[in-house]
Amino acid sequence: MMLKNRISQLAAIAVLLSSSAMNVSANHQGEEGDQSLHDHKRVSLHESIQPIITGDHRSDKNITRNVYRHPEATLNFLGVRSDMTVVEIWPGGGWYSEILAPLLKDNGQYYAAGFSLVAKRTPDWRKNYQRKFEAKLKQNPEIYGKTIISDLSIPERPEVAPAGSADRVLTFRNVHNWMKGEYAQDVFNSMFNALKPNGILGVVEHRANPGTSLEDMISSGYVTEAHVIKLAETAGFKLDAKSEVNANARDGKIHPKGVWTLPPSLRLGEKNRDKYLAIGESDRMTLKFVKL
Repeated sequence: MMLKNRISQLAAIAVLLSSSAMNVSANHQGEEGDQSLHDHKRVSLHESIQPIITGDHRSDKNITRNVYRHPEATLNFLGVRSDMTVVEIWPGGGWYSEILAPLLKDNGQYYAAGFSLVAKRTPDWRKNYQRKFEAKLKQNPEIYGKTIISDLSIPERPEVAPAGSADRVLTFRNVHNWMKGEYAQDVFNSMFNALKPNGILGVVEHRANPGTSLEDMISSGYVTEAHVIKLAETAGFKLDAKSEVNANARDGKIHPKGVWTLPPSLRLGEKNRDKYLAIGESDRMTLKFVKL
């Protein structure tokens, strides 16, 4: 009888061990499945961006800048997906519009929040820039036809998209302009308002050395990471991550015409042109903030 009981106990233990092994295997397979799904999304984003960043709708001049602006790596870091609502603040001539608009046109939504044509404080040169940008979009409806054009000007035009509607708000090399206009904090507040809860703000900006004065930041175009973080946190954001994808160790950041000494501006013309071309575009921070 004792032997029979012992056999029964061993059999029960075997069943439990087998069940546990099956659960571990199932969990492991689930993890592999999740990783496979993650990899698929990542690869799919790569596959969708690659033909865009070298597409026929882009000029050779803009494609050449891919090596400095790292669009795929930057958008991957900021978690941009093709099914999101994405707002770009002050797209300027539309360098990133050429990538974001076709990426989002089928399953997402792209807002281009440009210079305001109706705000009193918008200078004529910016209005002309905006008209040229809008003409560019109209000339290629297949690429840009779904783009929603909005505007941003403080204080008249603070709403870049419906409140709480955006998955991502992105801005590239604009913070120094807002600082010069003395409305940087208001812009960060506007970006916060446009995002959904847990939405992401992505900021790429020329990076000043720590301790650079506010006056020098405005005059040079280089801004400290600490200042950008302070603006974002005051608006309600939390810093989520930093990336060095747009860093440039060759940039000493002390130039006769500030950041505009370097390409693509090359404000000194032919003077020391080869020197500045060898440096390349500016050293840039790439920061990701989350809306709490």
